[in-house]
Amino acid sequence: MLKRAGAACAMSLALVASATAADAPSEIKIGTLFASSGRYASISMPVHSGLKLWVDAKNADGGVYVKAFDRKLPIKLVAYDDQSNTATASTLYNQLITQDKVDILVADSGSVLTAPAVAIARDRKMFLFDQTGTGASFFSKDNPYVALMADPVSTVWPKPVADFLIHDGPALGIKKVALLYSTNEFTGTQATAVRNFLKDSGAPIEIVYDQGVPTETTSYTVIINNIRAAQPDAVIHLGYAPNDIAFLRNVQDVGIKFKMLFCIYPGLETELLEKNVGNKGLEHVFTYVPPSQLAYEPDFGMKLAEFRAAWDKKYSDGKVEFGFNSVAGYTTALVIEKALSEASSLDQLELRRAVFGLSGKLKTLDGTFALDDTGGQIGELTPLGQLEIDEHDHLKFVTVYPHEVANGKPIYPRP
Repeated sequence: MLKRAGAACAMSLALVASATAADAPSEIKIGTLFASSGRYASISMPVHSGLKLWVDAKNADGGVYVKAFDRKLPIKLVAYDDQSNTATASTLYNQLITQDKVDILVADSGSVLTAPAVAIARDRKMFLFDQTGTGASFFSKDNPYVALMADPVSTVWPKPVADFLIHDGPALGIKKVALLYSTNEFTGTQATAVRNFLKDSGAPIEIVYDQGVPTETTSYTVIINNIRAAQPDAVIHLGYAPNDIAFLRNVQDVGIKFKMLFCIYPGLETELLEKNVGNKGLEHVFTYVPPSQLAYEPDFGMKLAEFRAAWDKKYSDGKVEFGFNSVAGYTTALVIEKALSEASSLDQLELRRAVFGLSGKLKTLDGTFALDDTGGQIGELTPLGQLEIDEHDHLKFVTVYPHEVANGKPIYPRP
Protein backbone atom coordinates (compact mmCIF):
# COMPACT_ATOMS: atom_id res chain seq x y z
CA MET A 1 0.00 0.00 0.00
CA LEU A 2 2.81 2.36 0.95
CA LYS A 3 4.53 1.60 -2.34
CA ARG A 4 1.33 2.32 -4.26
CA ALA A 5 0.80 5.58 -2.32
CA GLY A 6 4.39 6.62 -2.98
CA ALA A 7 4.05 5.85 -6.66
CA ALA A 8 0.80 7.81 -6.84
CA CYS A 9 2.43 10.78 -5.12
CA ALA A 10 5.40 10.67 -7.49
CA MET A 11 3.04 10.44 -10.47
CA SER A 12 1.05 13.42 -9.16
CA LEU A 13 4.20 15.52 -8.78
CA ALA A 14 5.32 14.53 -12.26
CA LEU A 15 1.93 15.56 -13.68
CA VAL A 16 2.17 18.96 -11.90
CA ALA A 17 5.69 19.46 -13.22
CA SER A 18 4.54 18.43 -16.68
CA ALA A 19 1.62 20.84 -16.53
CA THR A 20 3.92 23.67 -15.36
CA ALA A 21 6.32 22.96 -18.20
CA ALA A 22 3.46 22.87 -20.69
CA ASP A 23 2.20 26.24 -19.40
CA ALA A 24 5.61 27.87 -19.70
CA PRO A 25 5.79 30.70 -22.26
CA SER A 26 8.37 30.54 -25.02
CA GLU A 27 10.04 33.68 -23.65
CA ILE A 28 9.87 36.37 -21.00
CA LYS A 29 8.90 39.73 -22.49
CA ILE A 30 10.46 42.77 -20.84
CA GLY A 31 9.05 46.05 -22.12
CA THR A 32 10.87 49.36 -21.73
CA LEU A 33 11.50 52.75 -23.31
CA PHE A 34 14.68 54.72 -23.99
CA ALA A 35 15.49 58.18 -25.31
CA SER A 36 18.05 58.19 -28.11
CA SER A 37 17.68 61.94 -28.58
CA GLY A 38 16.47 65.00 -26.73
CA ARG A 39 17.17 66.41 -23.28
CA TYR A 40 17.17 63.09 -21.45
CA ALA A 41 19.22 60.98 -23.89
CA SER A 42 22.41 61.46 -21.86
CA ILE A 43 20.90 59.69 -18.85
CA SER A 44 18.57 57.33 -20.69
CA MET A 45 21.01 55.63 -23.05
CA PRO A 46 23.47 54.44 -20.35
CA VAL A 47 20.59 53.00 -18.29
CA HIS A 48 19.16 51.22 -21.32
CA SER A 49 22.59 49.95 -22.31
CA GLY A 50 23.16 48.53 -18.83
CA LEU A 51 19.84 46.67 -19.00
CA LYS A 52 20.57 45.41 -22.51
CA LEU A 53 24.02 44.15 -21.49
CA TRP A 54 22.33 41.88 -18.94
CA VAL A 55 19.67 40.70 -21.41
CA ASP A 56 22.27 39.73 -24.00
CA ALA A 57 24.44 37.97 -21.41
CA LYS A 58 21.50 35.99 -20.02
CA ASN A 59 20.31 34.93 -23.46
CA ALA A 60 23.81 33.80 -24.37
CA ASP A 61 23.66 31.61 -21.26
CA GLY A 62 20.32 30.05 -22.17
CA GLY A 63 18.00 32.64 -20.65
CA VAL A 64 16.90 33.69 -17.16
CA TYR A 65 15.74 31.19 -14.54
CA VAL A 66 12.01 31.51 -13.81
CA LYS A 67 10.86 29.73 -10.67
CA ALA A 68 7.21 29.72 -11.79
CA PHE A 69 8.15 27.29 -14.57
CA ASP A 70 11.30 25.84 -13.01
CA ARG A 71 13.37 26.48 -16.12
CA LYS A 72 15.42 29.04 -17.95
CA LEU A 73 13.55 31.08 -20.53
CA PRO A 74 14.97 33.42 -23.17
CA ILE A 75 14.31 37.13 -22.75
CA LYS A 76 12.70 39.25 -25.42
CA LEU A 77 13.45 42.91 -24.84
CA VAL A 78 10.70 45.04 -26.38
CA ALA A 79 12.10 48.57 -26.41
CA TYR A 80 10.81 51.75 -28.06
CA ASP A 81 12.38 55.19 -28.47
CA ASP A 82 10.36 57.95 -26.79
CA GLN A 83 12.82 60.65 -27.94
CA SER A 84 12.62 62.39 -24.53
CA ASN A 85 8.95 63.23 -25.18
CA THR A 86 6.46 62.51 -22.39
CA ALA A 87 3.44 62.34 -24.72
CA THR A 88 5.24 59.81 -26.90
CA ALA A 89 6.27 57.91 -23.79
CA SER A 90 2.64 57.69 -22.62
CA THR A 91 1.55 56.20 -25.93
CA LEU A 92 4.40 53.69 -25.95
CA TYR A 93 3.91 52.58 -22.32
CA ASN A 94 0.29 51.79 -23.16
CA GLN A 95 1.40 49.95 -26.28
CA LEU A 96 3.80 47.77 -24.31
CA ILE A 97 1.00 46.73 -21.95
CA THR A 98 -2.02 46.43 -24.25
CA GLN A 99 -0.51 45.37 -27.59
CA ASP A 100 2.86 43.79 -26.82
CA LYS A 101 1.50 42.29 -23.58
CA VAL A 102 4.87 42.33 -21.87
CA ASP A 103 5.41 40.29 -18.72
CA ILE A 104 7.56 42.93 -17.06
CA LEU A 105 7.31 46.71 -17.46
CA VAL A 106 10.44 48.83 -16.98
CA ALA A 107 10.36 52.64 -16.99
CA ASP A 108 12.68 54.87 -18.98
CA SER A 109 15.34 56.72 -16.99
CA GLY A 110 14.67 59.77 -14.85
CA SER A 111 11.60 61.19 -13.16
CA VAL A 112 10.25 63.15 -16.14
CA LEU A 113 9.97 60.09 -18.40
CA THR A 114 8.97 57.82 -15.51
CA ALA A 115 6.03 59.99 -14.45
CA PRO A 116 3.62 58.86 -17.21
CA ALA A 117 4.57 55.22 -16.59
CA VAL A 118 3.60 55.44 -12.91
CA ALA A 119 0.05 56.55 -13.70
CA ILE A 120 -0.40 54.12 -16.59
CA ALA A 121 1.01 51.14 -14.69
CA ARG A 122 -1.30 51.85 -11.78
CA ASP A 123 -4.36 52.11 -14.02
CA ARG A 124 -3.43 48.94 -15.92
CA LYS A 125 -2.46 47.08 -12.71
CA MET A 126 1.01 46.46 -14.08
CA PHE A 127 3.92 46.44 -11.63
CA LEU A 128 6.45 49.07 -12.71
CA PHE A 129 10.18 48.49 -12.32
CA ASP A 130 11.13 52.14 -11.87
CA GLN A 131 14.82 52.38 -12.73
CA THR A 132 15.83 55.90 -11.66
CA GLY A 133 12.64 57.94 -11.35
CA THR A 134 13.05 59.29 -7.82
CA GLY A 135 10.13 61.72 -7.57
CA ALA A 136 8.49 61.51 -4.16
CA SER A 137 4.97 61.72 -5.62
CA PHE A 138 5.45 58.38 -7.40
CA PHE A 139 5.28 56.44 -4.15
CA SER A 140 2.22 56.17 -1.93
CA LYS A 141 0.64 53.54 0.27
CA ASP A 142 -2.37 53.22 -2.02
CA ASN A 143 -0.28 52.35 -5.10
CA PRO A 144 1.20 48.82 -4.97
CA TYR A 145 2.33 48.90 -8.59
CA VAL A 146 5.73 50.61 -8.43
CA ALA A 147 9.14 50.26 -6.78
CA LEU A 148 12.38 52.19 -7.28
CA MET A 149 15.31 50.02 -8.31
CA ALA A 150 18.64 51.77 -8.55
CA ASP A 151 18.88 55.06 -6.64
CA PRO A 152 17.42 56.63 -3.50
CA VAL A 153 14.11 58.47 -3.55
CA SER A 154 14.63 62.23 -3.93
CA THR A 155 13.56 62.99 -0.37
CA VAL A 156 16.49 60.88 0.88
CA TRP A 157 19.16 61.33 -1.79
CA PRO A 158 20.50 64.80 -0.80
CA LYS A 159 20.80 64.00 2.90
CA PRO A 160 24.63 63.62 2.82
CA VAL A 161 24.91 67.07 1.21
CA ALA A 162 22.64 68.68 3.80
CA ASP A 163 24.32 66.82 6.67
CA PHE A 164 27.71 68.04 5.50
CA LEU A 165 26.47 71.64 5.53
CA ILE A 166 24.81 71.17 8.92
CA HIS A 167 27.59 69.33 10.76
CA ASP A 168 30.82 70.40 9.01
CA GLY A 169 29.72 73.66 7.39
CA PRO A 170 29.78 76.04 10.37
CA ALA A 171 33.37 75.08 11.29
CA LEU A 172 34.39 75.79 7.70
CA GLY A 173 32.64 79.15 7.77
CA ILE A 174 29.58 78.15 5.74
CA LYS A 175 26.68 80.27 7.00
CA LYS A 176 24.90 81.31 3.80
CA VAL A 177 23.69 78.93 1.07
CA ALA A 178 22.35 79.57 -2.43
CA LEU A 179 19.90 76.99 -3.82
CA LEU A 180 19.26 76.81 -7.58
CA TYR A 181 17.22 73.97 -9.05
CA SER A 182 15.38 72.85 -12.17
CA THR A 183 11.63 72.68 -11.66
CA ASN A 184 10.98 69.01 -12.35
CA GLU A 185 10.05 66.12 -10.07
CA PHE A 186 13.63 64.87 -9.70
CA THR A 187 15.47 68.04 -8.75
CA GLY A 188 12.51 69.97 -7.37
CA THR A 189 11.98 67.27 -4.75
CA GLN A 190 15.68 67.29 -3.88
CA ALA A 191 15.58 71.07 -3.44
CA THR A 192 12.64 70.72 -1.05
CA ALA A 193 14.53 68.04 0.86
CA VAL A 194 17.66 70.21 1.22
CA ARG A 195 15.50 73.13 2.34
CA ASN A 196 13.73 71.00 4.96
CA PHE A 197 16.92 69.33 6.21
CA LEU A 198 18.53 72.72 6.83
CA LYS A 199 15.43 74.21 8.43
CA ASP A 200 14.77 71.26 10.74
CA SER A 201 18.40 71.03 11.88
CA GLY A 202 18.44 74.37 13.67
CA ALA A 203 21.97 74.93 12.30
CA PRO A 204 23.09 78.57 11.87
CA ILE A 205 22.76 78.37 8.08
CA GLU A 206 20.64 80.80 6.05
CA ILE A 207 19.40 80.23 2.51
CA VAL A 208 20.10 83.60 0.90
CA TYR A 209 19.09 82.62 -2.65
CA ASP A 210 16.36 80.09 -3.52
CA GLN A 211 15.30 79.91 -7.15
CA GLY A 212 13.71 77.35 -9.45
CA VAL A 213 14.19 77.59 -13.23
CA PRO A 214 12.70 75.61 -16.14
CA THR A 215 14.46 72.33 -16.92
CA GLU A 216 14.94 73.60 -20.49
CA THR A 217 17.15 76.49 -19.30
CA THR A 218 20.37 76.77 -21.32
CA SER A 219 21.78 80.15 -20.21
CA TYR A 220 22.64 80.85 -16.57
CA THR A 221 24.78 83.99 -16.86
CA VAL A 222 22.24 86.39 -15.34
CA ILE A 223 21.34 83.85 -12.65
CA ILE A 224 25.00 83.34 -11.74
CA ASN A 225 25.49 87.08 -11.31
CA ASN A 226 22.37 87.23 -9.11
CA ILE A 227 23.74 84.39 -6.98
CA ARG A 228 27.09 86.15 -6.65
CA ALA A 229 25.29 89.29 -5.46
CA ALA A 230 23.79 87.25 -2.59
CA GLN A 231 27.36 86.41 -1.42
CA PRO A 232 26.74 82.75 -0.50
CA ASP A 233 29.34 80.57 1.20
CA ALA A 234 28.02 77.54 -0.70
CA VAL A 235 26.04 77.09 -3.92
CA ILE A 236 23.84 74.03 -4.45
CA HIS A 237 22.80 73.52 -8.09
CA LEU A 238 20.31 70.73 -8.76
CA GLY A 239 19.59 69.90 -12.39
CA TYR A 240 19.88 67.22 -15.06
CA ALA A 241 23.11 66.68 -17.01
CA PRO A 242 22.39 69.34 -19.69
CA ASN A 243 21.64 71.84 -16.89
CA ASP A 244 24.91 71.08 -15.14
CA ILE A 245 26.85 71.36 -18.39
CA ALA A 246 25.34 74.75 -19.25
CA PHE A 247 25.64 76.04 -15.67
CA LEU A 248 29.28 75.00 -15.22
CA ARG A 249 30.26 76.41 -18.61
CA ASN A 250 28.63 79.72 -17.72
CA VAL A 251 30.40 79.76 -14.33
CA GLN A 252 33.69 79.53 -16.23
CA ASP A 253 32.60 82.17 -18.73
CA VAL A 254 31.69 84.63 -15.96
CA GLY A 255 35.01 83.88 -14.26
CA ILE A 256 33.61 83.37 -10.79
CA LYS A 257 34.75 80.76 -8.29
CA PHE A 258 32.12 80.09 -5.67
CA LYS A 259 33.62 79.02 -2.35
CA MET A 260 31.70 75.74 -2.54
CA LEU A 261 29.79 74.49 -5.57
CA PHE A 262 27.71 71.30 -5.61
CA CYS A 263 26.26 69.78 -8.79
CA ILE A 264 24.69 66.36 -9.32
CA TYR A 265 25.97 65.08 -12.66
CA PRO A 266 29.74 65.62 -12.36
CA GLY A 267 29.46 62.57 -10.12
CA LEU A 268 26.73 60.59 -11.86
CA GLU A 269 27.99 61.04 -15.43
CA THR A 270 31.61 62.09 -14.98
CA GLU A 271 32.79 61.08 -18.46
CA LEU A 272 29.98 63.08 -20.11
CA LEU A 273 30.66 66.18 -18.00
CA GLU A 274 34.42 65.87 -18.53
CA LYS A 275 33.89 65.88 -22.31
CA ASN A 276 31.60 68.89 -22.22
CA VAL A 277 33.01 71.02 -19.38
CA GLY A 278 36.65 69.95 -19.04
CA ASN A 279 38.76 69.00 -16.03
CA LYS A 280 39.42 72.55 -14.90
CA GLY A 281 35.74 73.38 -14.87
CA LEU A 282 35.07 70.37 -12.64
CA GLU A 283 38.03 70.74 -10.29
CA HIS A 284 36.96 71.16 -6.62
CA VAL A 285 33.26 70.72 -7.52
CA PHE A 286 31.30 68.81 -4.86
CA THR A 287 29.07 65.99 -6.09
CA TYR A 288 27.59 62.62 -5.26
CA VAL A 289 30.04 59.69 -5.20
CA PRO A 290 28.18 57.06 -7.27
CA PRO A 291 28.48 53.26 -7.28
CA SER A 292 30.43 53.54 -10.54
CA GLN A 293 33.22 54.90 -8.31
CA LEU A 294 32.72 52.85 -5.13
CA ALA A 295 33.54 49.14 -5.10
CA TYR A 296 30.71 47.67 -3.03
CA GLU A 297 30.91 43.95 -2.29
CA PRO A 298 27.87 42.37 -4.00
CA ASP A 299 26.29 39.04 -3.12
CA PHE A 300 24.57 38.86 -6.51
CA GLY A 301 25.75 39.87 -9.96
CA MET A 302 29.08 41.23 -11.14
CA LYS A 303 31.47 43.31 -9.10
CA LEU A 304 32.21 46.82 -10.34
CA ALA A 305 35.49 45.90 -12.05
CA GLU A 306 33.87 42.93 -13.79
CA PHE A 307 30.94 45.04 -14.94
CA ARG A 308 33.22 47.80 -16.22
CA ALA A 309 35.22 45.23 -18.20
CA ALA A 310 32.02 43.74 -19.66
CA TRP A 311 30.77 47.26 -20.50
CA ASP A 312 34.01 48.27 -22.22
CA LYS A 313 33.97 45.06 -24.25
CA LYS A 314 30.35 45.40 -25.36
CA TYR A 315 30.39 49.16 -25.96
CA SER A 316 33.94 49.57 -27.19
CA ASP A 317 32.96 52.39 -29.57
CA GLY A 318 32.57 54.71 -26.56
CA LYS A 319 29.35 56.25 -27.89
CA VAL A 320 27.62 55.76 -24.53
CA GLU A 321 29.57 57.01 -21.51
CA PHE A 322 30.10 54.78 -18.49
CA GLY A 323 28.83 56.11 -15.18
CA PHE A 324 26.18 55.82 -12.51
CA ASN A 325 23.38 55.28 -15.03
CA SER A 326 25.21 52.31 -16.55
CA VAL A 327 25.22 50.71 -13.11
CA ALA A 328 21.57 51.69 -12.60
CA GLY A 329 20.36 49.81 -15.69
CA TYR A 330 22.30 46.71 -14.71
CA THR A 331 21.01 46.94 -11.13
CA THR A 332 17.42 47.00 -12.39
CA ALA A 333 18.20 43.87 -14.39
CA LEU A 334 19.58 42.10 -11.33
CA VAL A 335 16.44 42.86 -9.33
CA ILE A 336 14.31 41.48 -12.19
CA GLU A 337 16.46 38.35 -12.35
CA LYS A 338 16.29 37.76 -8.61
CA ALA A 339 12.54 38.40 -8.50
CA LEU A 340 11.88 35.93 -11.32
CA SER A 341 13.89 33.32 -9.43
CA GLU A 342 11.66 33.72 -6.38
CA ALA A 343 8.18 34.60 -7.68
CA SER A 344 5.72 31.70 -7.85
CA SER A 345 4.00 33.17 -10.93
CA LEU A 346 4.15 36.11 -13.32
CA ASP A 347 1.14 37.71 -11.66
CA GLN A 348 1.99 41.38 -11.18
CA LEU A 349 1.35 41.48 -7.45
CA GLU A 350 3.34 38.27 -7.02
CA LEU A 351 6.24 39.98 -8.80
CA ARG A 352 5.80 42.87 -6.38
CA ARG A 353 5.90 40.46 -3.43
CA ALA A 354 9.12 38.95 -4.75
CA VAL A 355 10.73 42.38 -5.26
CA PHE A 356 9.77 43.62 -1.80
CA GLY A 357 11.04 40.33 -0.36
CA LEU A 358 14.52 41.32 -1.56
CA SER A 359 14.53 44.51 0.52
CA GLY A 360 17.47 44.62 2.91
CA LYS A 361 18.71 41.25 1.67
CA LEU A 362 20.02 41.92 -1.83
CA LYS A 363 23.43 43.51 -2.26
CA THR A 364 24.63 44.44 -5.74
CA LEU A 365 27.42 46.60 -7.11
CA ASP A 366 24.97 49.48 -6.43
CA GLY A 367 24.94 48.82 -2.68
CA THR A 368 22.14 47.45 -0.50
CA PHE A 369 18.70 47.26 -2.12
CA ALA A 370 16.14 48.48 0.45
CA LEU A 371 12.55 49.68 0.01
CA ASP A 372 10.13 51.48 2.27
CA ASP A 373 6.53 50.28 2.34
CA THR A 374 5.55 52.52 -0.58
CA GLY A 375 8.27 51.25 -2.93
CA GLY A 376 10.65 54.16 -2.45
CA GLN A 377 14.32 53.22 -2.44
CA ILE A 378 15.97 54.01 0.90
CA GLY A 379 19.18 52.04 0.34
CA GLU A 380 21.92 52.59 -2.28
CA LEU A 381 22.87 55.95 -0.73
CA THR A 382 25.59 58.04 -2.36
CA PRO A 383 28.17 59.82 -0.15
CA LEU A 384 29.33 63.38 -0.77
CA GLY A 385 32.58 63.81 -2.61
CA GLN A 386 34.75 66.42 -4.28
CA LEU A 387 36.42 66.15 -7.68
CA GLU A 388 40.17 66.77 -7.81
CA ILE A 389 42.78 66.45 -10.53
CA ASP A 390 45.46 63.81 -9.95
CA GLU A 391 49.12 63.79 -11.01
CA HIS A 392 48.12 62.34 -14.40
CA ASP A 393 45.71 65.22 -15.07
CA HIS A 394 42.71 62.91 -14.55
CA LEU A 395 39.71 63.61 -12.34
CA LYS A 396 39.50 61.63 -9.13
CA PHE A 397 36.84 61.42 -6.43
CA VAL A 398 37.66 62.33 -2.84
CA THR A 399 34.89 61.18 -0.50
CA VAL A 400 34.43 63.78 2.24
CA TYR A 401 31.16 62.84 3.98
CA PRO A 402 29.96 60.88 5.96
CA HIS A 403 33.16 60.70 7.99
CA GLU A 404 33.05 56.91 8.33
CA VAL A 405 33.50 56.46 4.57
CA ALA A 406 35.59 59.58 3.90
CA ASN A 407 39.04 59.14 2.33
CA GLY A 408 40.00 62.81 2.37
CA LYS A 409 39.10 66.28 3.58
CA PRO A 410 37.21 68.92 1.62
CA ILE A 411 39.06 71.76 -0.03
CA TYR A 412 37.23 74.89 1.12
CA PRO A 413 37.07 77.59 0.03
CA ARG A 414 37.63 76.69 -3.62
CA PRO A 415 41.06 78.08 -4.61
